[in-house]
Amino acid sequence: MSTKFKHRSNEKELLDETNIQQDLLFKNLRELDILNRTTGGHAISLKGLKKLVTDHSKTYHIVDLGCGSGDSLRTIADWARENNFNVKLTGVDMNADIIEYLRNHCSAYPEITGINAYYQHFLDGNTPIDIVHCSLFCHHLNEDELIKLFTYFSEKVTTGFVINDLQRNWLAYYSAWLFTRLLNGTRLAKNDGPISVLRAFKISELKILLEKANIKNYIIQKNRFFRILIVGKTSNYGTITA
Repeated sequence: MSTKFKHRSNEKELLDETNIQQDLLFKNLRELDILNRTTGGHAISLKGLKKLVTDHSKTYHIVDLGCGSGDSLRTIADWARENNFNVKLTGVDMNADIIEYLRNHCSAYPEITGINAYYQHFLDGNTPIDIVHCSLFCHHLNEDELIKLFTYFSEKVTTGFVINDLQRNWLAYYSAWLFTRLLNGTRLAKNDGPISVLRAFKISELKILLEKANIKNYIIQKNRFFRILIVGKTSNYGTITA
């Protein structure tokens, strides 16, 4: 069992494909939204964003990579409205059907825009970004891609970044396998849930990747339901505190 979880898996998830049947994809997006709401996934992201969004006179451009349905962006928008922060929110996803879903799901939020693009192509476009948010996104990338992404954070992002992802261990794996079946999840959920854990991280691995990208001003924390939260500050002032 220890060998199975020693290193990150390279096995692809079905959700990484762009030709998924639309009704199956949309059902899976709803499953992921329910998961994030009931297990506190959105709350973990907000906990990180609150450390970076502090200036009421500023409009923060927050980009959500691998944005899915836009439910995370709606949560951020609701919090910003309630606390009088100004935000411009951009969701980026390579699947055009996902962006269509996001635009319908977020139609009451003019501050949210959906962009159909491969994440690296979007970042290469030199769009000014204050904060990058990645929720259950980074485990889809390999180590070289992650170092390149983290280096982009350190060199281009003006305020900071929030990463909300999974821990890799046997309990998380078998929990994902069991619950996707007990809850009668879609074929996507049953396949991708356990694989996502095998593609996920140990904290020591993330620290090495951040060091290689020359990121030093960050905190990293374990959270409930096998989540890892990383909050990094890329501006030249202030230190992130737990």
